[in-house]
Amino acid sequence: MPEIKVLPGAVSELIAAGEVIERPASIVKELVENAVDAGASTVTVELQNGGVRYLRVTDNGCGIPPAEAPVAFLRHATSKVRTAADLDAISTLGFRGEALASIAAVAHVEMLTRTHEAELGVLVKISGSELESVTEAGCPAGTTIVVRDVFYNVPARLKFLKKDVSEANAVQSILEKIALSHPEVSVKFIRDGRSVFHTPGDGRLQSAVYTVFGRDFSQNLLPVGYELGGVRVSGFISRPMFSRANRSMQHFFVNGRYTRTRTGAAALEEGFKSSIMTGKFPACVLTLAMPCDMVDVNVHPAKIEVRFVSEKSVFDAIYFAVKSAIAAGTRIAPEAGEARPDCPLEADISRPRSRCNPLTQFSGQEGEQQNILDAVQEPPLREDAPRPAAPMQSSVLRVSDAAPAYAVSRPAAVIVLPQEEKVPSPEAGPALPERGASPAEAPQPVRREQTHRIRVLGEIFQTYILAQIGETFALIDKHAAHERILYNRLKESQDGLERQYLLTLVTVTLSRTEHEEVLANLDALARLGFAVEDFGGNAVVLRAIPAVAAGAGPRELFLEAVECLSSKRQELPGAVEAILHRIACRSAVKGGDQNNMEELRRLVETVCADENVRFCPHGRPVILQYSRADLEKLFGRIQ
Repeated sequence: MPEIKVLPGAVSELIAAGEVIERPASIVKELVENAVDAGASTVTVELQNGGVRYLRVTDNGCGIPPAEAPVAFLRHATSKVRTAADLDAISTLGFRGEALASIAAVAHVEMLTRTHEAELGVLVKISGSELESVTEAGCPAGTTIVVRDVFYNVPARLKFLKKDVSEANAVQSILEKIALSHPEVSVKFIRDGRSVFHTPGDGRLQSAVYTVFGRDFSQNLLPVGYELGGVRVSGFISRPMFSRANRSMQHFFVNGRYTRTRTGAAALEEGFKSSIMTGKFPACVLTLAMPCDMVDVNVHPAKIEVRFVSEKSVFDAIYFAVKSAIAAGTRIAPEAGEARPDCPLEADISRPRSRCNPLTQFSGQEGEQQNILDAVQEPPLREDAPRPAAPMQSSVLRVSDAAPAYAVSRPAAVIVLPQEEKVPSPEAGPALPERGASPAEAPQPVRREQTHRIRVLGEIFQTYILAQIGETFALIDKHAAHERILYNRLKESQDGLERQYLLTLVTVTLSRTEHEEVLANLDALARLGFAVEDFGGNAVVLRAIPAVAAGAGPRELFLEAVECLSSKRQELPGAVEAILHRIACRSAVKGGDQNNMEELRRLVETVCADENVRFCPHGRPVILQYSRADLEKLFGRIQ
């Protein structure tokens, strides 16, 4: 049996250092975090050859007294933790006392430091954990640490380092995250003699985002500010139309610390659900502030993962913060002279909404001005003007389940909008997926009985509506808008969807798995408007379909519902939501359908009045808006 021996100090130091220092970026992270903990308002990082041969970190923090400077390089020497109880509420970025010792174990290190009260500073030189010298030196207040020849004594680790460009990019990524997490600190990064970025340190997150990611990214963000259950969420999320192909631009910070959190990412993407296209991901720079005893940061060697006492509280706070920001950021722009709230995108809707039969059609000539109406004041018809046709009959004969009925086909081009809109009271619970928040805590964009001044100009390609809404020019995808309106109404049908019984029963043969899924979810299908009975074997009989989708093919609609139920990627609530997507899509007016001006105007009115109609259930935008200034820029009238 091999003899058990205690490792020599030098070997144990290298092993311990390997857990903390993986590459030059790890060194920069530890040193800059120490600078932030020291109260620095400016931090400068300079590196050469990816930081492997040379890197320097300079700050104007509190500095280290001469007597304590050599002690700082001893393992577990720290000024941030005194007792075991302190670990239950860590408020600093560093706390283990391992960073300087680990750096000194694998590189040549020089530290020049002076406190603000002292006249002279101290220069400490240490290599491979061996203290070489401690001398007095003149230097500015703060601390400067120079690290050379990283892993010079650990060739096994050195050979795994990547090219200088890759190592420098990793350092830049670390500095970007620290700059975003602490906008009050001015961070300057110099790479091979060239200044890469320099944040202003003005305390404004928007300034840091602009500096780090550029103008294009920062201009397509929505502000976030929300608090729930002791968790305060602030920062920015990307506009739904500016989604990305991956999650690389999702940044979460917990009490000033960059963190990889699955809870945060799941809440963010759940909040964007139905507002972003499938396969795309939102970007964010979100800061979570909470009591220190609600989060444990001592769970990962690099301190980039945390655990929350209540994952649910964090999820709910982020989820509702995102929902609120999207609702505020997608409201119709205010009219000229209308008061603007603090957020420039949060415009109130202030004009009374006209009421008319949503199915009324006008039979006037194509160029008749009466068809291009203003939603506030409708001019009277001339004596010689064509009279309105009688209201069209509803596309569906709606009856109770007890009475038989027969399918009535409807013209595919008719836009069916609700006659009455329900306005939830402020005390009403939110129409959002249940995440445990109380109704009073959960925000919900309120549907309003008012709208902007609207002028419908027509449509192009029989798909996109052209309209002037207040002081903006708008393009509206009529299929996406109608689909979202129908989907919202379907979700609000708490007692189940009305049925349309079929004149001819439809027999559908399924696979064994699909047949079992249908029989196991007959109640759910009934609430969705399907009347289904087992026919024996793997077949079922379809007696009724949702009334709103009476114009769709019964067999195809039912098979789509079965496909959603059979998907192993989602549980029943998700399957029901997917079925509602399909029903709304099947029932909505299609691109290429012909619609009269009255139907288009009613659709535009509903889009303006309902803040929930901004994206179709698949995440495509419903409306694109251009201000007069936007158009004048496009035509070169203004710069």
